[in-house]
Amino acid sequence: MHELTEQELYQALEYAKSIDEMTGREIIEQFQIDHPGLAETVFYLFPGFIAQENVEMSHLFMDLCFDILCVFQKGFGPLPSQNDMDCDWLEKQAVLLDTELQSLMTDRDMDEKIRARLQDRLQQRSIDETAQKGLVSFMNAAIDDYAAENSAVVPAIKTAQIMVFSVIRLFCNLYNQTEKTK
Repeated sequence: MHELTEQELYQALEYAKSIDEMTGREIIEQFQIDHPGLAETVFYLFPGFIAQENVEMSHLFMDLCFDILCVFQKGFGPLPSQNDMDCDWLEKQAVLLDTELQSLMTDRDMDEKIRARLQDRLQQRSIDETAQKGLVSFMNAAIDDYAAENSAVVPAIKTAQIMVFSVIRLFCNLYNQTEKTK
């Protein structure tokens, strides 16, 4: 997988923004059919983490995840079917993220210094391992812009950005895994 050029990223984002509601629902439904575990993680589990801090930010996050899904489809073709992949792929991805994600659960008892270190580690690993740095930057800017307009969401910025990194990393890993099995 290559990093999308600025032009490719712009075109993919334009594509995502041009999709009407009905087509958008079809894209999400197909994603849920092809990758039920990943869809649940991206559109239910991750927004739940963010909603613990701010519900409005969780809604923005889901919108951004739809954009990410569309960017990957436009930039790299249709998502590979789960049938074309190693059955344990999502489980392996979850294990990799589990410890860091535990730090995002505010209802979990955890030393705040350890929580902060784990969150920083998750953010740094996501940056280091994500091939789509332009997409990450664009999504982070969208989160920052939203927070500039709505101060109530500020406490959820870091969590939302970490989750965006994680989603992009999962999509990168999904496409990379498929390339390995070809």
